[in-house]
Amino acid sequence: MLEAIAGYGLGGSTVALFGRVGGGIYTKAADVGADLVGKYEQGLDEDSPNNPATIADNVGDNVGDIAGMGADLFGSFAESTCAALVVSGTSIEITTSGGALFFPLMISASGILVSFVTTFFATNYMKIDIPSDVQRTIKYQLIISTVLATPVIYLVAIVGLPEVFEIGNGSNVRIVKDYYCFICTIAGLWSGLTIGYVTEYYTSYEHTPVQELSALCSIGVSHNIVAGIALGFLSTMIPVICIALTIYISHWLAGMYGIALGALGMLSTMCIALTIDGYGPISDNAGGIAEMSGIGEDVRKNTDELDAAGNTTAAIGKGFAIGSAALVSLALFGAFVTRAQVSIVDLLSPLELCGLFVGAMLPYAFSALTMKSVGIAANKMVEEIRDQFAQMRRGNLRCTCRPD
Repeated sequence: MLEAIAGYGLGGSTVALFGRVGGGIYTKAADVGADLVGKYEQGLDEDSPNNPATIADNVGDNVGDIAGMGADLFGSFAESTCAALVVSGTSIEITTSGGALFFPLMISASGILVSFVTTFFATNYMKIDIPSDVQRTIKYQLIISTVLATPVIYLVAIVGLPEVFEIGNGSNVRIVKDYYCFICTIAGLWSGLTIGYVTEYYTSYEHTPVQELSALCSIGVSHNIVAGIALGFLSTMIPVICIALTIYISHWLAGMYGIALGALGMLSTMCIALTIDGYGPISDNAGGIAEMSGIGEDVRKNTDELDAAGNTTAAIGKGFAIGSAALVSLALFGAFVTRAQVSIVDLLSPLELCGLFVGAMLPYAFSALTMKSVGIAANKMVEEIRDQFAQMRRGNLRCTCRPD
């Protein structure tokens, strides 16, 4: 059964890889083509119906940010669940006590119920009178889902797990209590909330970092780029500290099983995270539809304000995805060492040290290949858009007809 569970997690990762990378390449290629040719070369407005890349740009938002993010979080969700199930299989008390083996699935199910209740609060009790209220409502959803999930997870841990059980192999056997698992899970849950709020702080115009960065635009492009990169690097500090604390606390209390539960805790409110992330592309597409259908400027102004809030919400969703991926990767490693009965990993050994350096290099190589793929796809998109503009122009200085 453990091999079948591992295959399920691998399948989720494969879907996430193609959905996230493939969707991301398409959406960025369409975005580059629409802006470079339509806006800068032809002088058209944003989402102009005369721009052949407008539809591709709007579809790309759905492919990259909706399908891609959904596949990404599903992959993390499947992997963390599989890792927790594999590690829990080493405990005799868990495997022989009925439903205790399905405690990771209980966390997921309780998170779905909490998300339903949170959505009810958002749609029935939180009123939005002006566009700026959208961001406040979204932040409240994060808080409400986290607060509601905390007692629910405690109840699930007390009812679903043995009061005391042993878990692990060989010399790594640990004596774990039921409330230890609760602490591990909420450590990941509240770390996710913290990561969401830190992401919102560094990406929202209501706060100082973005305001300072926008002020640098009046000085020059180079200052803005350098300060933006520095701001992005600085924003990783608190999330990494949160993830490190979650790993330390979880491993101290329940070993590798605790780390897997911490990842599940962060993903327990995944429904709300996906809802928050999906708001950005929805508002962006709404602006595109308003522009292409010729609706008044007041509608376009409102959609632009909603789109600005949507950019921040999309960043919050990406923060959840990255934070959970870090915990899931360690949980999968824990499942491997538990299954293979590896007790010690010596980082001073030449082979392990070389593997560490190679592994640290792979994200940069993968990112470089992905960016080159975006450039190749964007060139194809630019060529197609220029061809359509040439066909539409027919001797006129500006395009007055509709593209294909």
